[in-house]
Amino acid sequence: MAKKTIQRFLPDPNKIRHHKSLRIFGRLLQDANLWHLNRRSARGAFAVGLFFAFIPVPFQMVLAAAGAILFRVNLPISVALVWLTNPLTMPPIFYGSYLVGTLILNQPEQHFVFEASWSWFLESIETIGPAFLLGSLVCASIASIIGYFGIDIIWRRSVKKAWLSRNN
Repeated sequence: MAKKTIQRFLPDPNKIRHHKSLRIFGRLLQDANLWHLNRRSARGAFAVGLFFAFIPVPFQMVLAAAGAILFRVNLPISVALVWLTNPLTMPPIFYGSYLVGTLILNQPEQHFVFEASWSWFLESIETIGPAFLLGSLVCASIASIIGYFGIDIIWRRSVKKAWLSRNN
C-alpha cells in the first residue's frame, strides 16, 4: 500500500503550517488539498519536489512549497523531497548536472576546484555556469517526469494488488 507507506513518514500538518520558513505563505497553507494524500497529490508532489531538488538555488524548500501551493499537491512530500540534494549528495548530483550540460552544449569539461567564495562564484558562472545551469534544468525536468509517472505506476499497482487480495 503506497498510501500507508508514505503516510508513515509524513510530519504533522500543524507542525508544517507553523514552520518559520513557510509562514510567508500565510492563509494559503489552509488549503486542504495540500494535506490530502491520494494518487494525484502524491505524483504531483514528487514532480514538484524532485524538480526543485535539482535546481541549484538557495531556499529550495520555500520554492517547493510555493510549487505545491500553485499546483495544489501534497506540500509535505514536495518539501521533503528537496532534501534529496543535501550536503552529502549535492556535489555528485550537481557535478552530474554539469556533465549533462556539457554534453548538450557540446563543450569539453573544464577542470575546476570549488572554493566557497563570492569571487570564485562570479568567475565560474561565466565559465562553467551555462553548462551547469542547463544541465541542472534538464536533470530537474527528467527527475520530475520520472517521479510523476513512477509514483503513478507504483500507486496504481498497489491499489490493484490490494483490490485483488480483497477478492481472493
